[in-house]
Amino acid sequence: MLARHIGVDEAGRGPSIGPLVVSALNIPERDRSILRDLGVDDSKNLTKKNRNRLYKEILSYTESLDWTIGLVICDARRIDEWMDDGNLNSLEVLLFSEAIGDAAEPDGNLEIFLDACDVDEERFGRMVSKTLGDGWLDCKIYSEHKMDSKDEVVAAASIIAKVSRDSAMEELSQELNIDLGSGYPSDPKTKEALEILCEEEVLADCIRREWANVKRAWSRNHDRPIQTRANERNGVFQSSLDEWE
Repeated sequence: MLARHIGVDEAGRGPSIGPLVVSALNIPERDRSILRDLGVDDSKNLTKKNRNRLYKEILSYTESLDWTIGLVICDARRIDEWMDDGNLNSLEVLLFSEAIGDAAEPDGNLEIFLDACDVDEERFGRMVSKTLGDGWLDCKIYSEHKMDSKDEVVAAASIIAKVSRDSAMEELSQELNIDLGSGYPSDPKTKEALEILCEEEVLADCIRREWANVKRAWSRNHDRPIQTRANERNGVFQSSLDEWE
């Protein structure tokens, strides 16, 4: 049977506003040359114009060839709820696993390439394998830092994740009638938007309330603690913090 490769990457780990997006691209191994010819690269190395162009071309191949995409958009509420007693690494393990499951069925001919989000890249791969479950044990998983700059399938996944997140941020800006910028704490547009939004009595749902810059902006405008999320959990996997020590 024809070997297939899945590349997985994320966009939006650090922002204080907006979602964390994870993309998994599943292609036949032989189609790697198509991605190389397109000139895919780590999304951070590309201009917005080139990212959008490549995104459209990748999507066109999912329609004409046997390619599939798994896309998970994890909103700020889910991030905050998870981080009540979890962390970003364990959340990303779950999101990577969800994206892989959306892109493919378990198969011994699958090889999965992860842009590792944990300082311990091997541990990240082990945790994703564990979360996927026994049905995926025959799949090979490669987990490395900066895989999006080394592997064309992961690079393509990074483009899908980045463009999808940028689109989500634009939609949120339109909904709130304010330019949220990128959502990253260092972005001047985000800083300005956050100060304005924290003047409100109730925070917009797209703001990550566990982020330190959000708590500081809130405290400058209010004499009470920031509102907490409902103590609910999304998903079926909750990792113990002990596994990340």
